[in-house]
Amino acid sequence: MKFNYILICALIFLNFNSFAQKQNSLKPFIIGQIETIESKVLKETRALNIYLPEGYTPDSSKTYPVIYLLDGSANEDFIHVAGLVQFLTMIDAMPKSILVGIANVDRKRDFTFPTSVKADLKDFPTTGKSENFISFIEQELQPFIQKKYRTNASNTIIGQSLGGLLATEILLKKPQLFTNYMIVSPSLWWNNESLLSEATKYLENTLTKETNVYITVGTEGKQMENDAKKFAEILQSHKNLKIYFAPLPEENHLTILHNGLYKGFGILYPEKK
Repeated sequence: MKFNYILICALIFLNFNSFAQKQNSLKPFIIGQIETIESKVLKETRALNIYLPEGYTPDSSKTYPVIYLLDGSANEDFIHVAGLVQFLTMIDAMPKSILVGIANVDRKRDFTFPTSVKADLKDFPTTGKSENFISFIEQELQPFIQKKYRTNASNTIIGQSLGGLLATEILLKKPQLFTNYMIVSPSLWWNNESLLSEATKYLENTLTKETNVYITVGTEGKQMENDAKKFAEILQSHKNLKIYFAPLPEENHLTILHNGLYKGFGILYPEKK
């Protein structure tokens, strides 16, 4: 009996030791890094999830395009968009790029301009601060990224739903902030479609450089689908805007982002012949 007891203890020790060794050999799988920026404009600390392309080194002379992703929290869109960018750069379908995921604090606050619709005010009590968030992007975020990372003049913004509304607002009010706009299922219904109604007025803003605008929408209700189509048609009138409208009727509001971006990157960066 004593021998059996000693044998059992020895086996337990060996198993525990083996488990401990395996635990000690585990290493984290890292796909990016987290930066924080103290925003005076927003009066809060904001987190940024950063994906750097393969081969990136801070002391290199090589520079990279930057993609700014709204809804860029780790539990939102950052991980799968980082994977998409990594895959497309791996197969040389787009240039190696830096991805900046802007983690959310209050997207309903940051992505919407003031509304007079009482139902929206009730459902979105913190709404209406997109002007501040746009100022944060222009005055703090972009300079921070440009100073810390090896960037070039090409920058892209990606926004879906309320994020698409914000990307649309930036395009109309501050078009010079980005060279590429990827607008997915924009919530242009906001404030009784006021941004859509005033789009022609805002397009009087002079664009000094050619800007690419990719718009997509799935089967997501007639209002959202019609608004996206109408917006693309309005934009066609501006000489410095290159518009790509590519509806994806097989997608819905939950599935469209990933597939929409895959198609959009293929349009913005056509295959070299």
